[in-house]
Amino acid sequence: MYPGKGEIMVNGEPLDRYFLRETDRIIIRQPLVLTSTAEKYDISARITGGGLTGQAGALRLGIARALILAEPGLKDPLRKQGYLTRDPRAKERKKYGQKGARKRFQWTKR
Repeated sequence: MYPGKGEIMVNGEPLDRYFLRETDRIIIRQPLVLTSTAEKYDISARITGGGLTGQAGALRLGIARALILAEPGLKDPLRKQGYLTRDPRAKERKKYGQKGARKRFQWTKR
């Protein structure tokens, strides 16, 4: 994140070309809209792994943390909206003797 006109580049592509869903683009811009800094900073990000919606949430967290480094006074409003909280959910591991994390093999009586 650096001073600029408000352009967001993701993996070398503009935001609108990388994230095709409007909801993902809205999620990414939320911290910038809340703090009225959408036209103040240019953002360049590299993202790998997960799906597009997960990447959008990760980018929102990264933008919120970068805003705090640039302007420490923005921490309270970002914290109140929940933009500084990481999503703790992770894939549950497969258990031995079972088909998956929760699914079991069917029991047969005979």
